[in-house]
Amino acid sequence: MTTELEKRYNPQIAERKWYEHWNEMGHFRADENSDKPKYCITIPPPNVTGMLTMGHVLNNTMQDILIRRARQKGMETLWLPGTDHASIATEAKVTKMLKEKGINKRKIGREKFLEHAWEWKEKFGGIIIEQLKRLGASCDWEREVFTMDENYSRAVLEAFVRLYNDGLIYRGERIINWDPVGQTALSDEEVIYREHQSKLWYFKYPYKDGSGHVIVATTRPETMLGDTGIAVNPNDKRYKSKIGKSVILPIQNREIPIFADSYVDLEFGTGAVKVTPAHDPNDFEMGQRHNLDIINVMNPDATMNAKAGKDFIGLTREEARELVLEKLESLNLIEKIEDYTHSVGHSERTDAVVEPYLSKQWFISMEKMAKDAKQVVKDGTIKFHPKHWEKTYFHWLDNIRDWCISRQLWWGHRIPIWYCETCEKTEICAIEKPQKCPNCGKNENLRQDSDVLDTWSSSWLWPFATMGWPQKTQTQKKFYPTDLIITGPDIIFFWIARMIMAGLQFKNEIPFTDVYFTGIIRDGQGRKMSKSLGNSPDPIDLFEKYGADAIRFGLMRLAPQGLDILFSEEKMEEGRNFMNKLWNASRFVLMNAEKTEVKSLDKIENLEIADRWILSRLNHVIVRTDKLMDDFKFDHTAKALYEFIWAEFCDWYIEMIKERFFGDDAKRKEVAISVAMHVLKNILKLMHAYTPFATEEIWQKIKSENEPDLIIAEFPEVDEKWFDDSVEKEMKLIVEVATALRNLRGEMNVPPGKKIDALFRGDVSELAIIKSDMAVLKLLAKVENLEISENGEAPENCAKTVAGKLEIFIPMAGLVDLEAERSRLSKEIEKTKKLIQNTQGKLSNENFISRAPEEVVNSEREKIEKYREKLAKLEEHLRELGIRNEQ
Repeated sequence: MTTELEKRYNPQIAERKWYEHWNEMGHFRADENSDKPKYCITIPPPNVTGMLTMGHVLNNTMQDILIRRARQKGMETLWLPGTDHASIATEAKVTKMLKEKGINKRKIGREKFLEHAWEWKEKFGGIIIEQLKRLGASCDWEREVFTMDENYSRAVLEAFVRLYNDGLIYRGERIINWDPVGQTALSDEEVIYREHQSKLWYFKYPYKDGSGHVIVATTRPETMLGDTGIAVNPNDKRYKSKIGKSVILPIQNREIPIFADSYVDLEFGTGAVKVTPAHDPNDFEMGQRHNLDIINVMNPDATMNAKAGKDFIGLTREEARELVLEKLESLNLIEKIEDYTHSVGHSERTDAVVEPYLSKQWFISMEKMAKDAKQVVKDGTIKFHPKHWEKTYFHWLDNIRDWCISRQLWWGHRIPIWYCETCEKTEICAIEKPQKCPNCGKNENLRQDSDVLDTWSSSWLWPFATMGWPQKTQTQKKFYPTDLIITGPDIIFFWIARMIMAGLQFKNEIPFTDVYFTGIIRDGQGRKMSKSLGNSPDPIDLFEKYGADAIRFGLMRLAPQGLDILFSEEKMEEGRNFMNKLWNASRFVLMNAEKTEVKSLDKIENLEIADRWILSRLNHVIVRTDKLMDDFKFDHTAKALYEFIWAEFCDWYIEMIKERFFGDDAKRKEVAISVAMHVLKNILKLMHAYTPFATEEIWQKIKSENEPDLIIAEFPEVDEKWFDDSVEKEMKLIVEVATALRNLRGEMNVPPGKKIDALFRGDVSELAIIKSDMAVLKLLAKVENLEISENGEAPENCAKTVAGKLEIFIPMAGLVDLEAERSRLSKEIEKTKKLIQNTQGKLSNENFISRAPEEVVNSEREKIEKYREKLAKLEEHLRELGIRNEQ
C-alpha cells in the first residue's frame, strides 16, 4: 500500500506531472449545477501585456490557498481566470513594435493597426497565464475570459447604453488629465505625482490705466499666453480697490479683468493669481463662475498652437517657457524668481508630464453610485481586511468627481455613440450601427465616435460580466455574488470601489462579500521592487531554483495582513529547506511502514505519551489554523504549520518513536507507525493549499486505493477526544528539559555519541513528571543515569542548566578531558576578549563613527554585544568546571 519516496524531492518533475494530472482529471472545473455550497473568486485580471511579478505571486498564491482549502472542505469552487486588454499599455507596446519595423501607426489607420494588435495579443498575450500555471493556480481554465472577447465586449457596451439611457453618461467639455505622449485622457488615478525642484516666477502685469502693475506668481510661465483673468480673494485688503480694474496681458497685449473669488489663497505668492481656464482645473471652475474666455494655447502633443502667438507656434512647453521668460525679461516684467518644490503629475504609462487640458470627453455621473457603494461597506455588507482601508475608501467616495471614461486610443471598446452627419450630428447610442438616423431617416453618413472606453470601465464589470451578464446564466445563479477579491490597496479606487458600484447598479447586488488588501513587496532596504532598481527577481527563476512550493510557502510566512513585505531570498531558501524536511520525514515514516500493518486510530490500543501528545497537538493545530484562515491570517497559518511540522512532528515525535521503529516489540512499532501515518496524512491535507505539489507527490505514495487525489481529499476534522492538556503540559516540560540538556552538551563540547548522567532537583510536581517520563527523556537527551532529588547536593566538576522550575547538573568527569577543556575555554576567553577590545577600539574612534555608513557602525555594535554574551557564557562554563578565570 506504500511505495518508497525518491531520496530527493525534484520539484520540476512533480510540478509538471501533478498540474497536468489535476487539469486532466477536471479537478479545477466548476459545476454550476452542483448542490454543494459554493466558493468563488474572480482573479484580478493581469494585463495581457504582463509578465509574472512577485506581486502576482503573492496575490495569486493567496487566492489559490483559499480556493484549494474550500475545495478540500467539499465546496463547489470556481476560480475564474482571465486577462485585461490594458488599452494604454497594449497600444503603446504594439505602436513600439510597429515603429521598430518602420510602420507608422497613423499612416496604416485604425483597422490595420487593430489587426496588428490582435496578432500581437495572440502571440504574446498568454505568457502570464502559463506562468500562473507554473505557480500552481487551480483556476477553471475552461472559463478563461479576455476583456475584449465578443461576449465580454457586448457586456461592456450594454452597460454603457444602459447608463446613457438613464442619463448617467454625458459628454462634456472639462479640464482633464492629458497624456501628450500617449495623446489620451487619463483618470485621476492614472496620474503619479512626484516632487520637482523648480522655480516660482513673479511677473508684473501692467494696469490698463497706467497706474502701475499687479504681481502674480506662477510655476508655469508658458501658460500665461492663455490667461484671461486675474483672481484675488474678496477678503484681501490689498486688492479691494483693484477688483473690477483691468490689466494688459504682456506679450499678447490682451485686456483681462481682475475679479474676486474665494478660491484664492491669500498666502500663496502675492495673493493675486493668474487665471488660465483652458490649462488648470481650478482656473476652469473660476472661469465658469465669472464667464471668462477660455483660450487653449496647446496642441494635443503639448506643443504651442496659433492661439499662443506666431512666435510660439510649434514650440514645446519647455521651449515656450524659455521664450516667454526671455520676452518678459526684455520688457522688465519679471519681479523676482524663487526656488520652489512642488508635486508634478506624470502619466502612469508613459511617464510624460501630464497636461491639464480642455477637452470634450465622456463622463459617468458618480454621485448616486458613490453613496450606494459607501453604504454597503459602512454597514458591513462588504468587509475590508484590514479594516483601516475603509477610511481611505470613504474619503475618496466623499470627494468623488465624475469619471472621465473616454480615451483617445484605438485598442479597446469603442464608444457606442453614432453621429448623423446629415442632420447636424444627431447623437445615437446603440451597440450595433443603426440602420438609419432616427431623426432624419437617412442611413448614410453615420459615423461612430472614435474614442475607446477607459480600461477600468470594462473591468469594473468583471465579477458578473465574466459569468455571462447581461444574459441570465446558471453560472451567475450559482456563483454570484462572489466571495472574495484580493488586490493591492493601490487600486482601491481604480477597481474595488467601481466594481462595488457596478454590482449594485447592474445586478442590484454586491459583487463580493470580502476584500483582502495585500501589502507591497519591498526589498531588504525597504525599497519598492522595480525593474529600474534591479531589485525585483524573476519568479520563474525562483521557481527553477527553489521550486514553486518553496516560493509560495516562503512568501506566505513573510506576508502580515495589511503590512508591507520585506522580501528575502533567504526566506525562499528556508521554504525549500522546509519542503526537504517534510519530504525526508515522510520518506523515513514510509520506509519503516513497509512491513507493518497501518491501522486506523480506533483500532489501536496502548498509546504512549508521545502518541497522545502528538495527536493532541495535531488537533489543536487543525483548530488554530482553520480559525486563522477564516480571518485571512496567511502568515500566522504558515508559521503555525511550520512550527508543528518542523519542531513537534519531525524533531520531537519522530525522534521519540525511532526506538519503537527499530525495536523488537511489533505491537509498539505498529502503534507508532499507525499514529505517525495518521498525523502525516493530516499534515499533507493541512499543507496542501500552501504547497500543493510536494504534498500531492507524497500523498500518492501513502494513500489507500479508495482515497482520492489530495487536491480533493477531505480537509482534516477536529476530533476533540484527542485533546489532552495534561499530556501537553508534561511534554512541554520534557521538551524544555531535553532542549536544555542538548544545548549544554554542545556548549561543554561533549562528543555527540557519548551518554551523560544527570541529577535533577527542584519543584516536586515537575520532578514527578521527570520520574514518570524518564524513559522518553533518556532517549531524547542521551542520558545514561538519571537521579532525582528534591534537595540533593550538586556533584563536583559539573555543568549546570535550568529548565522550568528544575536545576539540572551534569558531572563532567569522564565526558571530556577536564584539563584540556579548561585549557580550551581559557584560550577561547582570551580570543573573545581581544575581539571585544578591537571592536571597542573601532567604536571609540570618532573618525570611524562619523565616516562609516550607519549600517556598518550598527553592525559593529551588534558584534560587541554578541562577544560580551559569549564571554559571559565561557566564563560561566569555566567556573562550572571548578576554576574561576583570573581577571
